Amino acid sequence: MSEMYNVSSNPHVRAKDTTTGIMLSVIIGLLPATIFGIYNFEYKAAILVAVCVAGSVLFEGAYEFFMKQKLTVKDLSAAVTGLLIALNLPYDFPIWMALIGCGFAIIVAKQVFGGIGQNFMNPALAARCFLVLSFGTRMTVFTYDGITGATPLKQLKDTGAVESLFDMFIGTTGGTIGETSVIAILIGGIFLLIKGVIDFRIPVSYILSFLLFMGIFGEGGFSPEFLAAHLCGGGLMLGAFFMATDYVTSPITKAGRIVFGVLLGILTGIFRVFGPNAEGVSFAIIFCNLLVPIIEKFTMPTAFGRKSRIFNIKKKEGGN
Repeated sequence: MSEMYNVSSNPHVRAKDTTTGIMLSVIIGLLPATIFGIYNFEYKAAILVAVCVAGSVLFEGAYEFFMKQKLTVKDLSAAVTGLLIALNLPYDFPIWMALIGCGFAIIVAKQVFGGIGQNFMNPALAARCFLVLSFGTRMTVFTYDGITGATPLKQLKDTGAVESLFDMFIGTTGGTIGETSVIAILIGGIFLLIKGVIDFRIPVSYILSFLLFMGIFGEGGFSPEFLAAHLCGGGLMLGAFFMATDYVTSPITKAGRIVFGVLLGILTGIFRVFGPNAEGVSFAIIFCNLLVPIIEKFTMPTAFGRKSRIFNIKKKEGGN
């Protein structure tokens, strides 16, 4: 009797969702940003996307084959990781560096900890942070229309100047492959919300808390133009809808998701306002991934009933 099964009271909810189905929905949700990124940055972006997806799938298959584990590449989780890695890279990022990032994401951040469902941080973001630390220059230099320069977010931090908000919203600016077009990200995010793949609590609480923090501590205050530029610049929208909402590395409780989103907004604001870099989304999400067990501990709903300790003592003593 040492191993007891705890079954919750009815009614029980049965879902037909599968890992493969969820991952396929995420891929479909990412298609608008991917397609626009390829349109915006042309064939080099398409090559990088294909290499990262294929490389991630091959790394996972090879690891499981040599470790004599069940092959899980058909669940599409590795493909999603590879696609997210590509969307977080500059279009002219060296292929061999990208493959190193894919290997780090799949082997170190995912498989070493037991595979899908066991990783404690988002593998794609772990790869991005690893690449930023390893190849900082290549990850922070962007070329657009043949001109190498700062992204609109970096320019906003350094000079306070805001580029055309329309260009930032549509995506005709410099940046990583998948982060420039807010409208494309929103289309994909709304699709996932309608499908019920992600919960609105994380992206909404993330965005609102970030705006509040930037309004209070940012140099532009509550200026609509300043706040809109921070929303449209960098990887905030991509992170809010597609990476912060990762099932494995985000809280399962409703209250926990709100707390998680608020912490993300505050940390992203701290990194952007007080940090040396203009960005901060990746490190904010990675850090909050580590806090998920604590968040869930304090936001887990209280059970309806609880067995009396006195009853347990009497039962052990043979009492009634």
